[in-house]
Amino acid sequence: MRYWLFKSEPSTWSWDNQVAKGDTGEEWDGVRNYQARNFMREMQIGDRGFFYHSQKEKSVVGIVEVIAEAHQDSTTDDERWECVDIKAVRGLPVPVRLEDIKGDPRLADMVLVKNSRLSVQPVTADEWAVITTMGGITD
Repeated sequence: MRYWLFKSEPSTWSWDNQVAKGDTGEEWDGVRNYQARNFMREMQIGDRGFFYHSQKEKSVVGIVEVIAEAHQDSTTDDERWECVDIKAVRGLPVPVRLEDIKGDPRLADMVLVKNSRLSVQPVTADEWAVITTMGGITD
């Protein structure tokens, strides 16, 4: 299993919107960055990801699971753009703020710290463990 981070503006698509989709999940559509698209092409069913609220909140707020591998993004006819489908798994008891991530030396090399604008990005297993613990998940 690999780990990822999916960024969304809560005014456009929030954690609550994702949770409301239940087990059917939702396409992670609208991504128009080649690097982010290529990361989605690497994803496999069962991979986990952090759901990150950008803009004012700037926090990891939940965990999602990839439920469909890369396929044509339904929001465009342009064949260059693909997306995956994700479903909500669980919220973090304590949102993990970007400020706290940047302040933790164990996360200094995290893509979120080095390239905070990238909307879909990989997360290492060690980074995953640190952030889930910071977020109050101990199992």
